[in-house]
Amino acid sequence: MTHGDLREAIVSHAASLFTRGLSPGTSGNISVRTDDGFLMTPTGASFGALDASRLSRLDANGRHLDGDPPTKEAFLHTAMYAERPEARAIVHLHSTYAVAVACLADADPDDVLPPLTPYYVMRVGRLPLVRYAAPGDRSLAAAVRAGARASHALLLANHGPIVAGRSLDAAAAAAEEIEETAKLVLLLADRRARRLTADEVAELRQRFGS
Repeated sequence: MTHGDLREAIVSHAASLFTRGLSPGTSGNISVRTDDGFLMTPTGASFGALDASRLSRLDANGRHLDGDPPTKEAFLHTAMYAERPEARAIVHLHSTYAVAVACLADADPDDVLPPLTPYYVMRVGRLPLVRYAAPGDRSLAAAVRAGARASHALLLANHGPIVAGRSLDAAAAAAEEIEETAKLVLLLADRRARRLTADEVAELRQRFGS
């Protein structure tokens, strides 16, 4: 895809996420890897009002080249890209149910969400929890890099999911699957739920990967 196509794809995905309430206010950010660097959503920008011509363009080292200043969480994207060479896009959301799960005191730090549906296993697989740090705290980059070695999807404690994918479509789909699974977890909180068995998870991973 050309830079122009990638810019339009970012704007289209962002608008869809905003319209469906998955990126309230000016929260969340999206990036794509290009042949010579990255395109990112700007700092303080609403997903519902992006201008493709004003997206931030960064070089391969994460230096801002042109467009509006990038999201203050750009360093989280570049940290994740460094550990996921196959990744072509990253979506970070502050979606309600995923953030709610990220605030639970008893969340399993190795894998926050259980395998309730085959689609979660296929699109996400595993969701490690990354320790809390204030937004923009660059010490979080090392924690994200460590988590990204084990999974393409991470949940930032008290913050939200950050997901890398082989395409923007894949990254967005996985981020949405995290939100839907988090919703199921909270809906089923007081009831006994059937999780997929280890054998069922293994079969899905063998057939579809994750």
